[in-house]
Amino acid sequence: MLRHKHDPALRRLLEERTAELQRVKAEYDNYRKQVRRDRMAVREIAVANVLRALLPVLDAVDRTGEREPVTPGLKDITDALRTQLGALGLESFGEQGDAFDPTFHDAVAHHVSSYADRLTCARIFSVGYRVGDLLLRPAQVEVVGPLRSKRDPRLARRPSPALPPPA
Repeated sequence: MLRHKHDPALRRLLEERTAELQRVKAEYDNYRKQVRRDRMAVREIAVANVLRALLPVLDAVDRTGEREPVTPGLKDITDALRTQLGALGLESFGEQGDAFDPTFHDAVAHHVSSYADRLTCARIFSVGYRVGDLLLRPAQVEVVGPLRSKRDPRLARRPSPALPPPA
């Protein structure tokens, strides 16, 4: 015996199967999105690791250019290397005159100046690198700044270790 298309049991079964199918489809879509996010995260980590490993090569190229005249061949290699690393998202930072930011700069030396109104990078020992928001290496800098100030927490006096009283 065939059921009529207006049969309530058949309609309810159809609605249940449709809802179940929609849930499975939504779960699969969420799974695909998670896999895509995981793959992107793995790619970003891999790129960051490769870029971090190549930073000493960039440093060597920079040191060579500072010590001796750059030959056309070395210039071509340097340009190609920087172009390819830039295409992977590598960005350098750290220039003389930049405001000192302990998030991105390692202060190798600090000097007080009555002319300074803020902490400033006075000399760059090595540039810093990042890819996107990920810091690969902070810039190594010499900092010039004003006398310590209570208003600027970066300049606040740090407690010194207690010294024993004189004998």
